[in-house]
Amino acid sequence: MNTNTQTNKKWQEELALERFRIITPLLDETMDAGKKLQLRESIAKQQDISIRSLYRYEQAYRNDGFSGLKPMDRKMQRSSALPENFEELVKEAVQLKREVPLRSVNQIILILEMEGLVAPGVLKRSTLQRHLYGAGFGKKQMKKYTEARKSSSKRFCKPHRMMLAEADIKYGLKLPIGKNGKLVQTYLSVIIDNHSRYVLSSGFYDNQEAAIVEDTYHKAILKHGKMDLAYHDNGKQYVSTQLLKSLAKLGIRVIHAKPYSAQSKGGVEVFNRFVNSFLAEAKAQKIRTLEGMNHFWNIWLESYYHEKPHDGIREYYESLNSPVPSEGISPLQEWNRDARPLVFLDAEMVGEAFLHHEKREVDKGGCISFQGRKYETSASLIGATVEISYDPMATETITVTYPGMKPFKAEPLRIGSFCDKKPELPLSMLPHEPESSRFLEGLEKKHRKNSQMRANAISFGAFRKEDGN
Repeated sequence: MNTNTQTNKKWQEELALERFRIITPLLDETMDAGKKLQLRESIAKQQDISIRSLYRYEQAYRNDGFSGLKPMDRKMQRSSALPENFEELVKEAVQLKREVPLRSVNQIILILEMEGLVAPGVLKRSTLQRHLYGAGFGKKQMKKYTEARKSSSKRFCKPHRMMLAEADIKYGLKLPIGKNGKLVQTYLSVIIDNHSRYVLSSGFYDNQEAAIVEDTYHKAILKHGKMDLAYHDNGKQYVSTQLLKSLAKLGIRVIHAKPYSAQSKGGVEVFNRFVNSFLAEAKAQKIRTLEGMNHFWNIWLESYYHEKPHDGIREYYESLNSPVPSEGISPLQEWNRDARPLVFLDAEMVGEAFLHHEKREVDKGGCISFQGRKYETSASLIGATVEISYDPMATETITVTYPGMKPFKAEPLRIGSFCDKKPELPLSMLPHEPESSRFLEGLEKKHRKNSQMRANAISFGAFRKEDGN
């Protein structure tokens, strides 16, 4: 896979993800047609795109999912010659964007046309937009969150399970799990069903990187199926391209709470107060390992939290004037009595959606470097750039992909007591015994031609001399 192909693939996925973010609010099937029409007009104005394009994106997603939002391969598109001063135009466009960040691409093109830098109709909006994005001046890069509507602090609860899942990260205890018993901060990653308050997946980790959120979602979806909507705050773990892309591939829409609006995440915020009671008990238990932390956490979750009547569930039904048993309703009871069917996905498809992908060059030993370790590939790939895919929570084995070859597993290099036999190279890479030197034969042919030309020149010179006499 050459560099142009890799760049094109990355561009397609980034644009598909951006389109998915734009149409996410319009994919709500419960919204009435009139409200959706108003919302579509508002989004078109905010994003500076046509309503027709929004309809096209929505239909493409409904027909083919995330892949339907990917633009056509650039090689397949009809290309037109760019203006000779295109680089200058891009520089001017960047300057115009820096002067007024809210300027749209169409406005920038109009300014360039009015100033006589380019003829009307020559510069295309999509072309300039792509180059502005590449220069770091795309719309989403310049204006994050400003288009977000005012979020409401009013409490809410979906009527059925798996309609909305809320995710969050909470600080845990410091455990002596570092080098030489050094204390390390732990973090709880949790995903809760908004309706039943049932915990879909959770666990303590020794870091708060985006990978722990991906791992939590991966486990939740495998165990309970896909949720319609995922609701997060704006922490870096929840706005990572990898997480959004993984959920988009599985057809899960994502929305983010307004910054500094803890009220809008009421369900998971209330749960965090329950977690405090566990942390107090865990401290008294003098837990010293991450495994021990998760062991007692799962016991507390299954034997206490899930079986304890939840005030939030009672308040929800009382607000609807529905009767509630005097003993209350626990998260486990509410989860199990909900008649809405769960939507399970193929485990292999879920696993593929959460894989990370990177590029690596195979060294002269047939190995690649990954996270400070060497992994064995194949001698036939020496010097090639391959794509690797891996689960960030299990990097012992990675999958290597290269055009024309079946994907295969690569494992960490093991250095034995003796050297291995020289690896067999493919036929195309084996040295070939020539019948003769093509280089010397070429020189001989060139020499004969030059000698003949010199002989002809001498003969012609002698002829002219005789003719002069």
